[in-house]
Amino acid sequence: MAAQDYDNQLLESVSVRRRRLRDALLFGPQRQRRTLDERLGKVFAGVVIAAVVCAGCVGWSFVSHRVIGKSPYGASVPSSQPSGSPSPSPSGAPPTR
Repeated sequence: MAAQDYDNQLLESVSVRRRRLRDALLFGPQRQRRTLDERLGKVFAGVVIAAVVCAGCVGWSFVSHRVIGKSPYGASVPSSQPSGSPSPSPSGAPPTR
């Protein structure tokens, strides 16, 4: 089993060396820039995810109000009933204008 441990250790050290060489080739001596770029990417991804979530909430609100029959802007959506016969309110009170 000692030979297998040696093989695993050798493979891991080769992969670490390749990663370090790749990073040195891509970023050079500017290690601080690399961490700044990674942070900027994460911030940008967070902003994009937040924008998608906000757009989804606004869309859901709009669709749910349209299905219920209310406009999200305060005025009710026109119904299929004629304007001469007001619909009874669920509480039994006369409709207000």
